[in-house]
Amino acid sequence: MFERFTKDARDVVTGAVEHAERSGAERVDEGHLLLALLDRTGSRGSFALGALGLAERRDAMAESLAAARRRGGLTGADAEALSGLGIDLDEIVSRVEAVHGAGALARWRSGGRKRLGHRPFTRGAKGILEESLRGALAHRERRIGDEHLLLALAGRPGIASGVLAEHGVTAESLERVLWGGGEAAAS
Repeated sequence: MFERFTKDARDVVTGAVEHAERSGAERVDEGHLLLALLDRTGSRGSFALGALGLAERRDAMAESLAAARRRGGLTGADAEALSGLGIDLDEIVSRVEAVHGAGALARWRSGGRKRLGHRPFTRGAKGILEESLRGALAHRERRIGDEHLLLALAGRPGIASGVLAEHGVTAESLERVLWGGGEAAAS
């Protein structure tokens, strides 16, 4: 499938691996793919992010990803929903970190070990790559671009779609910007 990726899409995958390496993650996950997309300029995916107002909010999105990782993959919306049930997620995370050390839930989610060399992709990240192929085919495109990766990240449940939604980006708004010809302002 990788041979169908455009240079921009390949650069996103390579960038995701680099983000995983820099953070010491054992595996490349959807968050790493999103960070790599946020680093891009001059591509269809970066155009869509810019049109939705995210180009200047890269740092805020990276912070949202880091916070979700610290919570073991739960997004701000998850924390808010639990709060409505009387569960203070920040208190739970603090207690876990008091016993097991800072970032304990993030280590648990990533496998917990730092390693050098090859980093496999998580099941979720592999799903994003597969979904990007389906997205390209749905738009009758033979090549998979970074815009297809972005659309897959927004449309598939997970940490990346949760963070994108927190910043007002949905699969529908991306569809409008990329293929619908219309404006789609982020919230």
